[in-house]
This record gives sequence, C-alpha cells and structure tokens, in this order.
Amino acid sequence: MPAAEPIAGWMRRQLTASGARGFVVGLSGGVDSAVVARLAQLAAPGHVVAAILPVHSDPDDERDAKAIASHFSLTVASEDLSNAYDAMLAAAQGALHGLRHQPRGPRASDPARIRLPLANIKPRLRMTLLYFLATSLDYLVAGTGNRSELAIGYFTKYGDGGSDLLPIGHLVKSEVRALARELNVPPAIVDRPPSAGLWIGQRDEEEMGFTYAELERYLEDGPQGVSPALAMKIERLVRSSDHKRALPPMPDDE
Repeated sequence: MPAAEPIAGWMRRQLTASGARGFVVGLSGGVDSAVVARLAQLAAPGHVVAAILPVHSDPDDERDAKAIASHFSLTVASEDLSNAYDAMLAAAQGALHGLRHQPRGPRASDPARIRLPLANIKPRLRMTLLYFLATSLDYLVAGTGNRSELAIGYFTKYGDGGSDLLPIGHLVKSEVRALARELNVPPAIVDRPPSAGLWIGQRDEEEMGFTYAELERYLEDGPQGVSPALAMKIERLVRSSDHKRALPPMPDDE
C-alpha cells in the first residue's frame, strides 16, 4: 500500500527543481483531490491553495470540497464560474452554428454525444483559473488524476488533464482510497461515488461502463483478469486516448 511521506517528499523535490514555492490544487469534493491537497500540505506547509470552482455544479460537490478544506485548514480560493461558462457556451455554439458549409460529424446530431464537448468546457475553464493562480503565486498546479483514469483517458484533455505534476498518477483507485484513510480524509469523502462532476448526477462508473475494481483487475492482472469483452472495451479506450497521454506529434526531420 502507498505511504504518504514518500509522495510528499517527491513533491518537495519537484518544487525545488522548478524553483516554485507551493501548490495550487483544484478541490472537487472527491477523494482524489482531497488526497492531493493533503499531500501538497505535507510537502509545502503554508504554501497550498485549494481552489473550489463550481460551474453549474452539484451543490453536494461544493459542500464536500468546503468540508475537506475546513477539515485540513486549507487556504481556499473560491469562485463560481457559472457565468463564465454561460458566456463561453454561447460563444462556442455561435462559432459552431457559423460553420454552415462544413460537414457535421455524427456527434453534432446526437444530443447525448454533443453533451460531452459542451461539458468539457467546465474543466478547461477551471484549468485556466488554476494556472492563473499558480502563475500569480509562483506555485505549481498539482493534478488529481490517478492511474486508473489516466490509463483509459478518463479526463479532459487540457482540462483536469492539465497540470504540472501528478502526485497520485501511479496509484489505482483502491490505493488512493487506502492513502486517503492514512491521511485521515473524512470517511464520507473516501466512500462517496466517484464523479467527474461534468453534469448533475454524473457518475464515473456509469459513464465508463465498468467499475473501478474491474479496471484495476485489468491493470494489475492483464486481459486475463477480466472477461474478453471487457478487456476489448478497455483496450479500445486505451488506444483511442493515447493522444491524451502524449505531447502533440511533430513530423520527423527528413
């Protein structure tokens, strides 16, 4: 099982190497961000800002984020980005509708599929403000992605996937929960159903189509750890999200 101090020590070394003074963490109310915020606090006491940035969010998310901040006595930057999202949404829809002569893909006519690119504006707005705070304070943005989500691309490119370091990027979800207990994260936060908070009622496992436990079996044991159908589904997600885990491609010199 993971231990907190080696990760906090690694985070301190990242600060030293970068010349930065502390960390900004987006606090969502979930276990991943709670763990990263507490690790950041151990790594850089007095130099951590927890950003609570609701965007037409479930009120429970903001409540839980504030509870975590209070529990660990974190310095909080709080801003409701709903108005900014509304303005960006109007601009985005106007830009799309202005492309009258461009062929539309299947996503454009499917309400369920078009919901995702609109929802992805939310984490990208948050990322913009996180980096504004970090740059202003000479801090680093500590990302909250875990190994389970990173493996299948379950994050928004240049949104919650945008960060300077990933302190729990090597831990699967069960390891994150175990570390949360070690760090004294409130049990209600450790046990709450995981959600990216992209829309009201959104749940990670429902959207993925399998559980974190099943994904973890695949990551730890390989394809033989799950059913053939599930292995194929996970492998498709891994392949289709390769671009999220790599720098943008460039042509080779000739």
